[in-house]
Amino acid sequence: MLGITLKPLLFTLIFLIYTSSFAVVRIGVLLPLTGPLAAAGDLVKRGIEIAHNEKGSVLGEKVELVYMDTRSEKTEAANGMARLIDREKVVAVIGEIMSGNSMAAGELAESKKVPLLSPASTNPLVTQGKKFVSRVCFVDPVQGTALAEFALKNLKLTKVAVFTDIEQDYSVGLSNYFIERFKKYGGKVLQVQYKTGDIDFSAQITQAISFGSEAILIAGYYNEIALIAYQARALGFKGYFLAGDGANAPELLKIGGKAVEGLYFSDHYHPHAAISSLGKKFVELYEKKYGEKPSTLSALGYDAYMIILKVIENVKSTNPEKVALGIRNIKNYNGVTGSITIDNMGNTTKDIVILVVKNNAMNFFTKIPACSLK
Repeated sequence: MLGITLKPLLFTLIFLIYTSSFAVVRIGVLLPLTGPLAAAGDLVKRGIEIAHNEKGSVLGEKVELVYMDTRSEKTEAANGMARLIDREKVVAVIGEIMSGNSMAAGELAESKKVPLLSPASTNPLVTQGKKFVSRVCFVDPVQGTALAEFALKNLKLTKVAVFTDIEQDYSVGLSNYFIERFKKYGGKVLQVQYKTGDIDFSAQITQAISFGSEAILIAGYYNEIALIAYQARALGFKGYFLAGDGANAPELLKIGGKAVEGLYFSDHYHPHAAISSLGKKFVELYEKKYGEKPSTLSALGYDAYMIILKVIENVKSTNPEKVALGIRNIKNYNGVTGSITIDNMGNTTKDIVILVVKNNAMNFFTKIPACSLK
């Protein structure tokens, strides 16, 4: 009789041991893996994969990455976020990189109370009024201001044409903050518009040349930046090219070729500026796996993943609401992109790196401290 009553109990214990040994922590990854920004999405994915290979468990449980392709579209970003939360039951999501897509996904993060940590969405509206959306990158007010300061003080420019992609919140925001600071010191600006996917920019370039532009700031992403630079040189433009962090992808060099030589752009990271032991280790791991230096997006993806795991360890829970709160309590985290502190608004203040394209490579040029941009 005793043996009979013990059997169900024994079976239950075995079942619990068996299932607990296969428990997983599911983290969603929401990225543009196809579409116009697929190359950028793949770079973030590389960094996340390296981080996952290095640290694949948390609180004694295996971490499983669940990828969702946004196809570089806002609607798919929202749909993907919903699937990650409702169907895949993730505890947190890394993504997106395009600010507009992060805003679309962020609405779901708020309503369903699951944290969204963006590696590279810099528009202030991404986190504005949100409790569950944060980022590991700087924001456009800092980036745009840094570019204006660099143009004024380093390049001594007085007249700049600003090319704004009106379909991208990132581009509109970056343009506005650059223009505000540049005009503050007496600089003159011509602003022209384009749309994602445009291939002919001759009309805008002609306007810029007629304006007497000493530089063209292309506040968009690598594909259009490369095309505009190429066509501008063909039309006889001799001045500087400037851009934001949307320029950093190998495709910029492949598409732009010699036309993008001398392009200056703001960014979050450069491997030559990686002086910490963690930063050096990341560079070594990346080079071993991919045979090249890591990009900014890969480094940001790495930091986003590691921060989520650090937060889970800090709060000792995989409860999404506790994780979201824990993200905003990250102080002086030693990431591969530098020291990261996320404030109670979900934003990160970081130094700005200025890179220059030289000899078909993206080279470190200078660093602008965030404290100098107020």
